[in-house]
Amino acid sequence: MVNPEREIQPFVVNLTGINSNMLRTAPKFYEVAKRIVEITEDCIIVAHNSEFDYRILRTEFSRLGFEFERKTLCTVELSKQLMPEQESYSLGKLTRALGIPVSDRHRASGDALATVKLFKILLAKDLDKQIIQDAVKAEPKYKLSSNHKHIIDDLPSITGVYYLHDSYGKIIFIGKSKNIKNRVNQHFTSTTPKSKKMQSLIAAVTHEATGSELVALLKESAEIKRNKPSFNRSMRRNLFTHALYSFTDENGYINLKLDAADGRKKAITTFSNYQSGKQFLLNAIDKFNLCPKLVGLDTTKKACYKYAIKECNGACIQIEPSAVYNGRVQEIITSNSFEQQDFILIDKGRSLDEHSVLLIENGIFQGLGYFNLNYQITNKKVLESIITPMDHTRDTLHIIQSYLRKNKQIKRMELTL
Repeated sequence: MVNPEREIQPFVVNLTGINSNMLRTAPKFYEVAKRIVEITEDCIIVAHNSEFDYRILRTEFSRLGFEFERKTLCTVELSKQLMPEQESYSLGKLTRALGIPVSDRHRASGDALATVKLFKILLAKDLDKQIIQDAVKAEPKYKLSSNHKHIIDDLPSITGVYYLHDSYGKIIFIGKSKNIKNRVNQHFTSTTPKSKKMQSLIAAVTHEATGSELVALLKESAEIKRNKPSFNRSMRRNLFTHALYSFTDENGYINLKLDAADGRKKAITTFSNYQSGKQFLLNAIDKFNLCPKLVGLDTTKKACYKYAIKECNGACIQIEPSAVYNGRVQEIITSNSFEQQDFILIDKGRSLDEHSVLLIENGIFQGLGYFNLNYQITNKKVLESIITPMDHTRDTLHIIQSYLRKNKQIKRMELTL
């Protein structure tokens, strides 16, 4: 609260519920002006309809004979650019549409916290990273330095995506880590030719918290392909070399086959290399009592080696009925393929009261977002609003499937969309 030293106009009282009596003991502007200068120095002021807020600040400082100049960023304008489908861009209606909890409306704390959460959503939706690149470019404090310690000190030890910028603000490298501070420190201390060249160019490091490692992996992959940083050339290629396929043999048994990835064929799932695919099949043989011969790991023309020790029911020599055997194979196919399935994956969020969510619709990865624990995430309208659309590619599918194989704790919820 700030005492404006004049009566509050009636329409403001009706809008905010703040009246003159509530402001009698509040500090006057000149008493908080020094603090405002201090907390906004070297910063970009982010506000919903920033032109209004900035004009008020400049007017008040002008009355004190002080020239107040700061860079500003307007979440109304950003929302119109990044979420053109919204019906309204008022803070109240946007927060409701996006499932952002708001308390203490029309008070500094409530509106500011809501704007912070809205801005985080906008940052996530800005896949071109234009917001942070422009911010770094505009910041005079970022200078080339042989000692990058001051950059490291400002970084958190959290899971997320980090961006290495040159002195023009341009992103030259994108990475992800479960500990951003440690990973960036490795870039600065490495002695490889690539690292040394990067070190000579890095002027700033920005980051985006994701909470979830899966979200970090997906954002890293998508943003590298979209922004094409000069030091990320190797990651622009496909992330996998092998894939699992199925076919039905002349005896009616579904066979699984691990083979080199071929984009012309429909794969059940993909693997980073042959060895990880082979290990997947070995685990499937044990868990689902499959025949090694029918998954391509035994080339004998007779009964497989497991039949002799009674660990195969004889599908390899047509003793086990094909319908029974195929039922178990189909279970593997269904659990590892997203084809024609509608569901969401729920993982860690960036804070204790938040979760991340990935949307798969008709087997297609639609995008990701975050939601507050108080909101019903199965509400289709809220779900669609918070999701940042992302391209469904073979790489995104590989990242999700590979992560799910290694992390069984992630929650999957079926949807009726």
